[in-house]
Amino acid sequence: VVVASPFYRSPAWPNPTDPAFVNAVAQVKTRLLPGELLKALLGIEKAFGRVRKKPNEPRTLDLDLIDYGGLVSDAEQLSLPHPRMHERAFVLRPLADVAPGWRHPDTGQSVDVLLGIVGEAGLERLTDA
Repeated sequence: VVVASPFYRSPAWPNPTDPAFVNAVAQVKTRLLPGELLKALLGIEKAFGRVRKKPNEPRTLDLDLIDYGGLVSDAEQLSLPHPRMHERAFVLRPLADVAPGWRHPDTGQSVDVLLGIVGEAGLERLTDA
């Protein structure tokens, strides 16, 4: 881990009556290729008790590969950058904390511009996490 963001709490999505999310972003240095890294992340989820039953259900842990050095891929098993990250403040706010100069590889938009589009309503920075 090179750097990690603070934790942020946000309402669950798509069902805000589910338990709130707690999100963070970490920048890591690895020799793993993107597919290998995703496989490792899924293994960590499983080790923490994640069972995938249906999309968007509450979960114990959700580790996503958001970007991999600006690589653009629409492969079935791994889309890069993450296909919905630009719509989610709970991804963009912590991303801006760890990589303020980051730009979306497809659109060239900065993380600050993307965050300005989606807004930060409902995000709560956790100071004691």
